[in-house]
Amino acid sequence: MTQILSSSTDLPTSGFAAVARGLTRTYGRGDAAVHALRGVDLGLPVGRFTAIMGPSGSGKSTLMHCLAGLDQPTSGSVAVAGTALEDLDDTALTLFRREHLGFVFQSFNLLPMLTAGQNILLPLELAGRQPDRQRHDELIATLGLGDRLTHRPHELSGGQQQRVAIARALVHEPAVVFADEPTGNLDSESSAEVLGHLRRTVRELGQTVVMVTHELDAAAYADDVVVIADGTIRAHLVEPSADQLVATLRGER
Repeated sequence: MTQILSSSTDLPTSGFAAVARGLTRTYGRGDAAVHALRGVDLGLPVGRFTAIMGPSGSGKSTLMHCLAGLDQPTSGSVAVAGTALEDLDDTALTLFRREHLGFVFQSFNLLPMLTAGQNILLPLELAGRQPDRQRHDELIATLGLGDRLTHRPHELSGGQQQRVAIARALVHEPAVVFADEPTGNLDSESSAEVLGHLRRTVRELGQTVVMVTHELDAAAYADDVVVIADGTIRAHLVEPSADQLVATLRGER
């Protein structure tokens, strides 16, 4: 099924992990201005795996950064987990990200002196929180890390390191996990492994995942695909076929 959900009249007020309305982001001024986002309206549903796709310079990473509170839009609004980000000052926004969002990037950003298990629990330790052991154990089982917790990063493959990074992003039960090209530094086998595990967290743990990618193979793991070009949403596809996705990326109707 293919459905367009990217006009403001179509956006519901509930059931969405993140909602953007009239979102713009401009860098520079005058003749040097770059319009990275041009009035984006978008809703990302709870408990689904959404891929954001587009060519280099299309605005996909800027969109994710604005949704995640890592960049401030020039105009428009963003609400995540029911909270309007524009209402938060810098301190409150930092706390909101720490408490409610998870992040996975190309680089795994694991601390080399800590074991996999210690890396996973680090965000909770920094926040002064105790882990929910049931959640922790379920997460470790879902990501297949039970026999790797005592290993340090240099003893793990790239795919295993990224799975540890995913577990670290999920351990505090975030409302949304944002993944920016999470397989960019992995070979095809490790990429498939990591994407499969991300999909399992959605299917089995009810997690909401938003992933920026330029790879069709990666987008195939997602439930929904948002296609962006020249700072605007070209389509929001729900469970598209490979042919529909390719046609949309080519600009065909």
